[in-house]
Amino acid sequence: MGDGPDLLLLHGAGGASHSWRGMMPLLAQRHRVIAVDLPGHGFTKSPYGSRSGLETMVRDLAKLITAQGWRPAALIGHSAGGAVALRLASLLDPMPKVVGLNPALTPFDGVAGWLFPMLAKMLALNPLTPVLFTLGNPGSRQARKLIEGTGSRLDEEGYALYARLVGDRRHVNGVLQMMARWNLEALLADLPDIAAETLFITGTQDRAVSPRVSDAAAARMPRARVVHMDGLGHLAHEEDPERVAREVLEFLGADTKAAQPDTC
Repeated sequence: MGDGPDLLLLHGAGGASHSWRGMMPLLAQRHRVIAVDLPGHGFTKSPYGSRSGLETMVRDLAKLITAQGWRPAALIGHSAGGAVALRLASLLDPMPKVVGLNPALTPFDGVAGWLFPMLAKMLALNPLTPVLFTLGNPGSRQARKLIEGTGSRLDEEGYALYARLVGDRRHVNGVLQMMARWNLEALLADLPDIAAETLFITGTQDRAVSPRVSDAAAARMPRARVVHMDGLGHLAHEEDPERVAREVLEFLGADTKAAQPDTC
């Protein structure tokens, strides 16, 4: 959508490109904005399980970017997409800026550190799991419960779109494959060496990823800073796309600055 310097948008685990529906028109006033579905999510086919982890996903995205001739001025990633963006930036030339929206940059603590990945792997290996997850054709009420559990409140269209995802067996399978193979150890170890100029935007009401995660990550990075947005949850960019877009555009700078929407 739009024309100008490329911006590549990367949704989080369990989401899809629909999550950018509010921000894309704002960013597209002066940019060509590209939103992809991560492997196994949304409109994509599930990859072989071995290619659902962070490192392989990043390499496959880098190949896609090269094949399509995209030259992202910035990578904008939400939640797990923020981790993908940080890892991907170092593979691209020129190196793009990175925006992480409530980025998921911490492994599970304690027992959950080994129990949850093991459970996800067991579920992912069971061909009946996606069927069990989607039995009953989940509606907007279930989607609302899941979303509001992260500290966010969406409009009815937002809940309906997530309900469609939760009811899609292929999507559920792709999410499980990704969860089963997700490993952040190498990325976290490399944070002090990430040279990309980075902005983390967090919602103070995020109950899925604490804002402290971004604060801790930025403190270890040479060119990172954090902006906290009061009253917003994990899906801050869907709750208040105008507010988040303004912050992103200011970070991108005058050379790529878009015209502000009339409502701002």
